[in-house]
Amino acid sequence: MRKLVKLSKVANYSDKRVKIENVSLENFITTDNLLQNKEGITLASNLPPQSGTIPAFKIENILIGNIRPYLKKIWFADRDGGCSADVLTLSVNKEYYPKYIYYTLFRDDFFDHMMRGSKGTKMPRGDKNQILDFLIPDFELSTQQKIANVLSALDAKIELNNRINAELEAMAKTLYDYWFVQFDFPDVEGKPYKTSGGAMVWNEELKREIPEGWEVGELKSMCNANQYQLNSSSNFSYVNYLDTSNITKNQIDNVILIDDLKNNLPSRAKRIVKKNDIIYSTVRPNQEHYGIIKEPVENMIVSTGFAVISHKKNTVLNDFIYCFLSNRITVDFLQTIADTSVSSYPSINVDDILNLKIALPKEDTLLIAISTQLSNFYQLIHKKQKENQQLSSLRDWLLPMLMNGQVVVE
Repeated sequence: MRKLVKLSKVANYSDKRVKIENVSLENFITTDNLLQNKEGITLASNLPPQSGTIPAFKIENILIGNIRPYLKKIWFADRDGGCSADVLTLSVNKEYYPKYIYYTLFRDDFFDHMMRGSKGTKMPRGDKNQILDFLIPDFELSTQQKIANVLSALDAKIELNNRINAELEAMAKTLYDYWFVQFDFPDVEGKPYKTSGGAMVWNEELKREIPEGWEVGELKSMCNANQYQLNSSSNFSYVNYLDTSNITKNQIDNVILIDDLKNNLPSRAKRIVKKNDIIYSTVRPNQEHYGIIKEPVENMIVSTGFAVISHKKNTVLNDFIYCFLSNRITVDFLQTIADTSVSSYPSINVDDILNLKIALPKEDTLLIAISTQLSNFYQLIHKKQKENQQLSSLRDWLLPMLMNGQVVVE
């Protein structure tokens, strides 16, 4: 039987500190920008306001979110930085390979262990002493390195795909901005319209100039919202459920299969998603929980916390509408509405989205042209996301067998 040792024998909590002025958005980690379901990190949205010092982490430390451990937030540090007090920082002893220890904690049973020792109900926190009782396989250092290398190769491919998708998303947004914010779409001669002297007129509704001949309308004139709802006539024996927290900037990190609809279906699981639908969280728009679903999984249902948006006549135009809704200008505008809401947290409603004003050409030719190009970007993004799901499944299948010795790396 494989020898097991407690985590306390191979790692310890770091007590290092760093001055706040030496921390930036790029190397500040909180439970907010640690991603759920072991998806790593995203850029922090703000820095701690106070002066002084905060907990520090070093490259090759293991960072774990200690609030609601069931969210499975973990990251292997590739830089030095600072973190909030609710992020645990583990420093691995020299006798062990840090990336291997990271993968021993990457398993679901580690987070189950954290939850068993957690305290509190609404916001459970792991018990730091109990966490260190977790048992891990004790391999020779060379074997640790081999195991980590196999799993790291899969993660490296996933990370490469994520970088490609980030570039594709940026290209799509740049194209949209160039055509419909700067109004440098191709004119009849193929030249950028505004830069080449295309006629512009002041629009009082938008408080800006728009191309001559264009008109301003509300999104509801072209879009439906929340058109399909789960009900007794839906005849689903199971659903694949997506909550608002499980998609950010068009990146889905978890879809939950629910096959016991009578007992386990969340009350908010109501909205049916079709091909090319846009889903947009109505809570805190600046957290950017939105996306365009190019190929929904079967029986896909999302929370009522989403508005599900689609063009009334031509879903090809959904790609254009998605870029409009995810544009920084639109997100900031919706956040200002959310900040004035009387609910317990900043939120908007579906009418706030449908009432958005947008400048459009009178003919759909230009819209179809840009939507076709945008669709190519988002189809490629979807393809890479699907590949990552397969790679993640392979990694998660290999991980326990490598740890218990069922699979040996030569």
